[in-house]
Amino acid sequence: MFNERIKKLRKSLGINQVEFGRRLHVTKQCISNWENGNIQPSIDMLIKIAETFSVNTDYLLGLSNKCTLDAEGLTNEQILHIRSIIDDLKRLQ
Repeated sequence: MFNERIKKLRKSLGINQVEFGRRLHVTKQCISNWENGNIQPSIDMLIKIAETFSVNTDYLLGLSNKCTLDAEGLTNEQILHIRSIIDDLKRLQ
């Protein structure tokens, strides 16, 4: 589950494994190993990955399917705008 989720999140940001590795200060090979399920990151690295994608670790680990967004630092008006966009997207499904 973890490997699938990080690959999906990485692609949703439009970044390749090299760029993702740069952001986390690890090699492309390390990212590839995570995405292929060959190895698992350390707990510290898991936290960094969650912070990079603005998701919680439960989501990354498959313990929750709820994906949340970090709206810290946004104004109430900006948050309402984002909620409106999310509502519109849900109606399209």
